[in-house]
Amino acid sequence: MLDIQILRSDLAGVAKRLADRGFAFPEDTFKDLEARRKSVQTETQELQAQRNQLSKQVGQLKAKGEDASRLIAQVNAQADRLKALEQTLEKLQKDMEDFLLGIPNVPHAGVPVGRSAEDNPEVRKAGAPRKFDFPVKDHVDIGEGLKLLDFDAAIRITGARFTLMKGGLSRMHRALAQFMLDFHTREHGYTEVYVPYLVNADSMVGTGQFPKFQEEQFAVTADNLFLIPTAEVPVTNIVRGQILAEADLPLKFVCHSPCFRREAGSYGKDTRGMIRQHQFDKVELVQIVHPARSYEVLEELTGHAEAILKRLDLPYRVVTLCTGDMGFSAAKTYDIEVWLPAQNTYREISSCSNFEAFQARRMQARFRNEKHKAEFVHTLNGSGLAVGRTLVAILENFQNADGSVSIPEALRPYMGGTTVLTAS
Repeated sequence: MLDIQILRSDLAGVAKRLADRGFAFPEDTFKDLEARRKSVQTETQELQAQRNQLSKQVGQLKAKGEDASRLIAQVNAQADRLKALEQTLEKLQKDMEDFLLGIPNVPHAGVPVGRSAEDNPEVRKAGAPRKFDFPVKDHVDIGEGLKLLDFDAAIRITGARFTLMKGGLSRMHRALAQFMLDFHTREHGYTEVYVPYLVNADSMVGTGQFPKFQEEQFAVTADNLFLIPTAEVPVTNIVRGQILAEADLPLKFVCHSPCFRREAGSYGKDTRGMIRQHQFDKVELVQIVHPARSYEVLEELTGHAEAILKRLDLPYRVVTLCTGDMGFSAAKTYDIEVWLPAQNTYREISSCSNFEAFQARRMQARFRNEKHKAEFVHTLNGSGLAVGRTLVAILENFQNADGSVSIPEALRPYMGGTTVLTAS
């Protein structure tokens, strides 16, 4: 959530920066809410001052033994009006909060202006795409050819955009998650956490999924709970409503979880295979940091996610998302895109974002600074990595002419020493 003080002091500047990301800030609505709030607040303060003065006079009259009934009647009348004003002010403040919950974050000054993914500048590349001397297959043909990937069964069991894996492919999927968790805890100092896969509405509001993206979530309506779209939601909400000690920062969490998304706005996109699914696994990195360090940490966290691809010998590139392609809550985002030979292009496998205080303000997540005052933390997260898309990248980049798939060396200890994935 945006800091309302910034809107009050630089409304035009904020509106212009939000316009860069394609969002038309409703200035008239904000001004109307502000004007009504000011009017009610001013009247409330004036009445409170008058009541205090009358109460003082009542006390003086009573001390002298004089009749104070007329002044007491005035005080009582003002009390009724004050109560009504306080209720109106409370509603206006709630209306303002609801209004602000629908406003995206302001892009950092260093974010390039653009309209779509076509405008995302490349930061760096690593690894060279492999040159094949045989016809390249996509992950669907590879997995089905090995009889380890069964989309028809998944459709019978549930429906479209679900996957059923078998044998060595299931083991590789599990091995990838374990490898990523071990790597981030041992090499990068993250604390592994296990979290609920169902969260309440307050948690979804805290990280920015609600109210903007409520229609994209799977809901357990009888219990007013929601399946997590990413471990970012429960992990970041660990600090909701907390005031941390400055010495406790940074907090670094890593979590493996399934993720559930309705993909409500993606009809017709990536219908083949495992790229866009209703259920998929991710290893998520979350950091809760001092505001002065958040952009330094963004570079660090992005490097942590990249390190997985380097260990797996998968070619990739990093791009900076432009203003028009950024997520709702982010102030700045790097996308890491892995090379997929069958598509002859790079596809997103991780987004690493700095949300600054946007999520913290929604969650009321703070720390005591050196002056012992409560200050909002900054939150960051990134996939380290999306497990299913990493599996897809391995199948396509490590495929062999005979239909088998070589297993990356870093993954072999997690596969019992197996070097090649073959039909079960």
